[in-house]
Amino acid sequence: MSSETDGRDDDDDRDVGKRSFAAHVFSPVKISWDQFVDLMVPFRHNIHIRRHAASVTISRVQLVAAIFAVLVPLSSLIDWFIFPARESALLMVLRFVCGGIFLLLAWPRESAKSPMQANAMLMAVLLVPPLFYLASINIVLSVELGQFGQLVTKLYSMLPTVVLAGLAIFPLTAFEVAIFAAPAFLLGAIGLYMEGQTFSLMENGPELWLMVLVMGGAMFSGMSQLHYMAVLVNRAMVDPLTQAYTRRSGNEAIELLFRLSALQNTPLSVAFFDLDKFKSINDSYGHEEGDKALKTLAEKLKQGLRKGDVLVRWGGEEFIAILNNTDAEGARIVIERLREVGFGLRPDGLPLTASIGLAERSQDEMPDWAHLVEKADGRMYEAKRSGRDRAVFPGGLVLDFSQKAAAQ
Repeated sequence: MSSETDGRDDDDDRDVGKRSFAAHVFSPVKISWDQFVDLMVPFRHNIHIRRHAASVTISRVQLVAAIFAVLVPLSSLIDWFIFPARESALLMVLRFVCGGIFLLLAWPRESAKSPMQANAMLMAVLLVPPLFYLASINIVLSVELGQFGQLVTKLYSMLPTVVLAGLAIFPLTAFEVAIFAAPAFLLGAIGLYMEGQTFSLMENGPELWLMVLVMGGAMFSGMSQLHYMAVLVNRAMVDPLTQAYTRRSGNEAIELLFRLSALQNTPLSVAFFDLDKFKSINDSYGHEEGDKALKTLAEKLKQGLRKGDVLVRWGGEEFIAILNNTDAEGARIVIERLREVGFGLRPDGLPLTASIGLAERSQDEMPDWAHLVEKADGRMYEAKRSGRDRAVFPGGLVLDFSQKAAAQ
C-alpha cells in the first residue's frame, strides 16, 4: 500500500514539476503542460486565435515593410560614398527594387486576413533581406574594397541573422519559427559559397551559433506572445460557465465558416439545442443546480462533437453546434451519437433532454448564416412544441428520442 502511495506521490510531483516549469517560464501568464505542447506546433489553436494571430502578423509585417520601404532606398547614399560608380548604381537599383517590394507589402488592403495570407506576407518580408545579400555579392565581389567597403559587405552578410531576430516580433509557434528561419540559414550558406568560402567550424562556427541563439530567442518570444494572445482571446470569447464560445464569437465563427462553405460549395450544418424544462430546475433546486445542468450539457456536447466543430452558448439554456463540412445525413449521425451518450442527469436523477433543430446551408438554400441559424431555431421550437426530447431535420425528418427511452 505504501509503495503504491509513494508511486502516486512521485507521479503527482512530476506533474506539478511540469506545471511549475511551464508556469515560471511563461510568468506572469500561467500555462499548463498541454498548452505548452500546443505552442510547439501550429493548427492546434481554435479559429478565433488563428485569425487574431494572423491579423497581428499582417499588421506588423505592414509596419516593418513600411519602415524598410523608406530606409532601404535611402541607404543608397552609403553605397554611393563607398563603392565605385557602377557598383553603387547597381546597388541603388537593387535597393529600389527591394523598397518597391516592401512598399507593396505595406500597402493597405481590405481582406479577410487569413492565416495563409499572413504566412505568405511574413515569408515575403523575411526573404527580401537575405536575397538582397546574395544579389549584392555578385555586384561587389570583384571590386577592390577599402576598409569601410569591407565593413559594409560584412554587414550585408549579417542580414540572414537580422531576419532571424525579426521573427521575435511575431506570435508564432516553435515549429513556425523553425520553418520561417530555414530560408535564412539556407541563403546564408549559399552566400558563403558564392563568396568562395568553405565552411569552417573555427571561422563560421561562432556565426552559426549566434544564428541558432537568435532563432531560439525568437522562438521563445513568439510562443510567449501567442500564448498571451490565446489567453486574452479565450477570456473574451469563451463563456466562463460552460467553456463554450460566446454568442459574439460564435457569430464570427459561423460567418467565416458559412463564407468558406459557400465559396467551396461544401455542406455546413447548424444544430440548435434547447435544454428541456430548464426553468423547473432553477425554480425547484436553485440556480446553482441550473448552472450545473448547463455545464453538464456543454461538456457532453463538446465530448461528442468533432475537433473541427464549434459549440456556442447562444443564450440562457440554448446552444448551437456548428458542424463544419457536414450535410444533413452527417448531422443526423452526430445527433444520434450525442443523444445515445446522453446529456447528463437532472437534480432529481432523471436524464437531461433537449429539443433540437437542424438546418443545412445547401439543402435549405440559405442565403446567409443568420437565416441558417434562424431556420435551425425554428425547427428547435417545432421539436419543443411536438413533445420535446426530439430532433427535427431538413426534409421533415423527426427523431423522437423520448420513445426510444421509453422502449428501453
